[in-house]
Amino acid sequence: MNGMAAHAALPALPAGRIHLVQLRAQLLWNARMRLLFIALAFAVVTLLALLRIVSLGFVGHAPERTSLQEALLPPRGEITDRNGAPLARAFPAYALWFDPKAMGDSGSPLVNAPQQVAQRLKSIFPDINSDRMAERLASGRAGYLRRRILPEEANRVFALGEVALEIPRETDRHYPQGTLGAHVLGYVVEDQGGKVGMEQVLEARLSNPDLRSQPVALSIDVRVQGALEDELRRGMLATNALGAAGVVLDVDTGEVMALASLPEFDPNTAGASGAKNVFNRVTNGVYELGSTFKPLSIAAAIDAGVVRDLSKQWNAAPVEVAKRTIKDLKPKGASLNVPQALIYSSNTVTARVADQLGAERLRQTMIDLGMDRRPFIELPARGKPLWPKGKWSRVTNMTVSYGHGLAVTPLHLASAYAAMVNGGIWRPSTLMKLDPADVPRGRRVFKESTSSRMRQMLRMISLFGTGKSADAPGYRVGGKTGSAEKASHGSYNKTSLVSSFAAAFPLDAPRYVVVIVIDEPKGTVASSFQRTAAFNAAPVVGKLVPRIGPMLGVLPDESRDVDISDLRYLVEKH
Repeated sequence: MNGMAAHAALPALPAGRIHLVQLRAQLLWNARMRLLFIALAFAVVTLLALLRIVSLGFVGHAPERTSLQEALLPPRGEITDRNGAPLARAFPAYALWFDPKAMGDSGSPLVNAPQQVAQRLKSIFPDINSDRMAERLASGRAGYLRRRILPEEANRVFALGEVALEIPRETDRHYPQGTLGAHVLGYVVEDQGGKVGMEQVLEARLSNPDLRSQPVALSIDVRVQGALEDELRRGMLATNALGAAGVVLDVDTGEVMALASLPEFDPNTAGASGAKNVFNRVTNGVYELGSTFKPLSIAAAIDAGVVRDLSKQWNAAPVEVAKRTIKDLKPKGASLNVPQALIYSSNTVTARVADQLGAERLRQTMIDLGMDRRPFIELPARGKPLWPKGKWSRVTNMTVSYGHGLAVTPLHLASAYAAMVNGGIWRPSTLMKLDPADVPRGRRVFKESTSSRMRQMLRMISLFGTGKSADAPGYRVGGKTGSAEKASHGSYNKTSLVSSFAAAFPLDAPRYVVVIVIDEPKGTVASSFQRTAAFNAAPVVGKLVPRIGPMLGVLPDESRDVDISDLRYLVEKH
């Protein structure tokens, strides 16, 4: 049987069976078309979503998190004080976003007129400019109208009934202590990172996905910081001063326990336009700090063997040098010994001691104390000292010895005093909490015996001299006052004074240095109408030390004190 015959022999399909096969084919084709349509629809939706994401990126919308890790971790690491108290952290917040496309193709992005909506927004946010806001709303340009709005403000915006006004929930940088420690912390600008303070210094660390889950501990103690700012503010306001600066420094590690510059600013309200009062007077302001330099000069002379016999009488008459006359503000006699010269703050005796020491040796001491370069601290704002150029002349050497002709920051002075009282070792200051193993060895500037002598004489200044108002019973405080006229146009302005007090406690076993600087104090009732440091800067120390001592583990003990028995007679007989 051939092929044609075989084909003819197959039975014919019934008409119903043929219809069923055709129906199945039709249904299969329809299913395939529907599946293709759904796939195309998904592709279009995906494309539109991608275009939307790109468009939001161009108008500044915050990027969405794309991983579980991103969702669980804060966008920026936390900063704490040395005891774990939060100083800067991520905080859930709201923003006000304008989306002109939210109303679809209605023709207007708003239900009400832009001017009317702007007025209603001004009733919620009184500081906005309603005319500018109306122009922004009328422009149809998407973007943020306001960052950091409160939940109650968000509720009032919702009540306006404007669909185009959206309230996205975001993560904001928040400073729970407010203005406290503002110059230490700095602030964060959206899409720009940290500015000014440790926020800027720690930018890479805080934004690193592998590290930002671990808080960064600073050296400061928030309790000590609060007390310092409080007492410093009282002293500044009591004397109608232009500003003030203060620092508390650990003498053995260089850790900054507190650092304050007044007036302060609020990092919570600082933004891309910056903030007022961000200038840091502690690390960036350079001043001639006057008589606070005298102990450093005397220490250099003792160390070099120029001053051996503390009972030796030095001529206290005015010094004529290079057509200048150096004299004492309040002369205490024709001659003084070195302890008396410090107690009575004698320019003339200090200048004569420095003259015998020689310019090169005093200059080298100041270099060893870091006075010739910017202060050693992590902050980006670090003032450059006004250092005498070239070889120091005889008159430069004399004037520097009592704090004129060389301008440094208060932090320079604090580090120098730490070296003078801790046994003679200078260490760089730091705002990072240090483990004992990480404390730098430092470099020796003074002999241990010299440091011991200086502790005695600093204590005597607080007991018998210009630092009496800094003495706090039981805390064995010692220090030196300094009052210097501000330099202006090549001369000194007699109406502009910088008053300072550099102190250490407890001086029988030094733990901390405190430096207080009052910028342009006025003579007021609170300061007995005096502008010198004995009446404004020193009292701040006297009130501060009893507040911070117990916080730092230093308890008052009136049964202990620095042994000055071998020097007391040198002062009492005068």
